[in-house]
Amino acid sequence: MSKINKAACVGGGVIGGGWIARFLLAGIDVKVFDPHRESQRIVGEVLANAEKAYAMLTGAPLPARGKLTFTATIEEAVDDADWIQESVPERLDLKRGVLNQIDAAAKPDALIGSSTSGLLPSELQRDMKHPERLFVAHPYNPVYLLPLVEIVGGEKTSAATIKAAMDKLVPIGMKGVHIAKEIEAFVGDRLLEALWREALWLIHDDICTVETLDDVIRYSFGLRWAQMGLFQTYRIAGGEAGMRHFLAQFGPCLAWPWTKLTDVVDLDDALVEKIGQQSDEQAGGRSIRELERIRDENLVGILQTLKGSDGGKGWGAGKLLKDFEATLWADGGSPTTLHDTARPLRLVDTKVSPAWVDYNGHMTEHRYLQVFGDTSDALLRLIGVDLAYVEAGHSYYTVETHIRHLGEAKLGQAIHSTCQILSADEKRLQVFHTIYNNETGKTLATAEQMLMHVDSKAGRTVSAPPEVILKVNAIASAHAGLPVPQGVGRVVGQRK
Repeated sequence: MSKINKAACVGGGVIGGGWIARFLLAGIDVKVFDPHRESQRIVGEVLANAEKAYAMLTGAPLPARGKLTFTATIEEAVDDADWIQESVPERLDLKRGVLNQIDAAAKPDALIGSSTSGLLPSELQRDMKHPERLFVAHPYNPVYLLPLVEIVGGEKTSAATIKAAMDKLVPIGMKGVHIAKEIEAFVGDRLLEALWREALWLIHDDICTVETLDDVIRYSFGLRWAQMGLFQTYRIAGGEAGMRHFLAQFGPCLAWPWTKLTDVVDLDDALVEKIGQQSDEQAGGRSIRELERIRDENLVGILQTLKGSDGGKGWGAGKLLKDFEATLWADGGSPTTLHDTARPLRLVDTKVSPAWVDYNGHMTEHRYLQVFGDTSDALLRLIGVDLAYVEAGHSYYTVETHIRHLGEAKLGQAIHSTCQILSADEKRLQVFHTIYNNETGKTLATAEQMLMHVDSKAGRTVSAPPEVILKVNAIASAHAGLPVPQGVGRVVGQRK
């Protein structure tokens, strides 16, 4: 799979900072040029939020964070980059000048993406000496969590550039969508502009406040859009007859004068002040960084829910996350040399996500089991029972579990789990897992589990192959001298 080895970001604001975080957390070294005197602080704050979000998003082993370097010139930033992302303010003359500088200094095979929200790539590449490598790579905020990138080529952009850009996004957990025709504002912003224009009229005409309008979106169709989009939502609305019935029933209303989509509202000082004042009231004193953290926690919860949808296969952006995690596990989840087998194996490090919290404000019961299951999965990868092994028709199934809840894990809390092998033979694997609070070291929960090796196609237990047994026995022998953990062999209701 084609990967980005080194990246450069020219511009480190909201979008540029998001790109920087996305690259760094994918293990890519990034050089940054941004003349703003506060650029390092701004990028640092965006990166801090991104790291918190990733810690809640996935328990898969992320690569070591890439190296971040701020440079004094554009030329120094881009000289050895494979992917260069321009994210300067949305002015055609400014972007052209910056892109021409990038083009002159970049190595011949470097890809150059522009984060423009609506400028045509043909206009951007007009004066470049190597226009064939320029394309629009339009992301969505926050770039480090939302995976979509609209890829739009100009008149001189090569097909090879488009393909290379689409391929290189996959290893960093993003989804490129190729927009077939060059058009102002592309697809996403065209849809958003239509909604935004109508929203401004509703505020202008005092139909509702900005908070009411946001509530209409977030308590209704916004929830549907997050996982079904527009057309699939309306297909369901058509009932068993589907989309054709929906269009026949509701199509005529498109001719009714419901909206003001073709009229431009006058954003005079009075309207700007009205919107600004209502927006301030809606924020309730929360800072932008606080709102960003709340947004990120909510997005993480939605993505994790979508990851478990469709019978565990994942749905929409959740399936993309699931596929990305599979790549992370394949790249960094198996070497036994990374673990000290003379003590219980530390296999999972994670944080309590918003999707894991119950009505008591603590991690809900089944999420403890999820962490214990992830711990067993990590152990299986260590002994060679990885995805390829499972796809070949064999695996270990958990047949018995006893969980003790001993402490409280709360939202955002960093936790980790360990595994001690208690006994093993050619078919059975008895393990004891423990979840700890990273800050205090306190034990939060334990689980004793019995796993059986199975032929999944035949649906029966069978002996594990010699190479797996060898790895199991190596860890089991090292663990044989460890103290038996408190709680081994306990039954429900047993007095201490």
